[in-house]
This record gives sequence, structure tokens and C-alpha cells, in this order.
Amino acid sequence: MIDSTVQVRIARPSRDLAAAERFYVDGLGLAVLWRTTERVPGEHDLLMVGPAGGGWHFELTRDPDHPIEPSPTVDDLFVVYLGRPVDRELVERLTASGGTRVTAHNPYWEEFGVTVADPDGYRLVLCSRNWTS
Repeated sequence: MIDSTVQVRIARPSRDLAAAERFYVDGLGLAVLWRTTERVPGEHDLLMVGPAGGGWHFELTRDPDHPIEPSPTVDDLFVVYLGRPVDRELVERLTASGGTRVTAHNPYWEEFGVTVADPDGYRLVLCSRNWTS
């Protein structure tokens, strides 16, 4: 049975794990939960980021032997519901950490948030609304 205690992992390829770490850790404020510390031939390099103690994390991967080029679309979104106006300093930290402020494809996200593309082009939406279930 899937319920609110189930843990979630979202995996994405990355061109540059160090750049992804700067964006998600230094910019957004997530924690490094785990990373590979040495190159193991035939295995992927990994970076796992998420909220400390949270029930989800991003697993960013890079296969140096057979790299996969990230191919995000304008609707590949990671939405964070802040429940308050988006802090300008947070957006500045994200752009200083390798992100690019972009116009949202969906006008809803433009009205209720700020969209920033990560170094691989995937979009992070900082939404001023609350998530209600």
C-alpha cells in the first residue's frame, strides 16, 4: 500500500554533479545525503540531495563511461510549495549557484511562483502557495 510514509526518490542524469550540488545545496539549501567518493569503473557517479530527515531525495547520476545528455522539457518541474512569497534572496542564491531564471511555460507557475532552471536545464518552481491535499 502506498501512503504518506512511503519514501520517494527522483533520479535524473547530470552533466556535472559538482554544478548540480552547488545549485541544490548552496542555492536551494538541501543537504547532501550521500555521494560517491571515488570513481568505480563500470558504475555511475551519484549525488543524493534532499531535506535532512525527509521522505524524498534527488539522485543525480553521471556515467562517465557512457554519459547521458539531460533532455528536460519545459514541463519537467520540481515544485516546492513555500506557502509564502518567494524570497528574492533565495532566487539570487539559486542564480549565483548556477541557475537561470526562466519564464514558466504554464502561466499558473508564472502567477504563483518563480521558475529557475538548474545547470542541466531542469526547472525548479518556487511556488508561493501551499500544497493542499
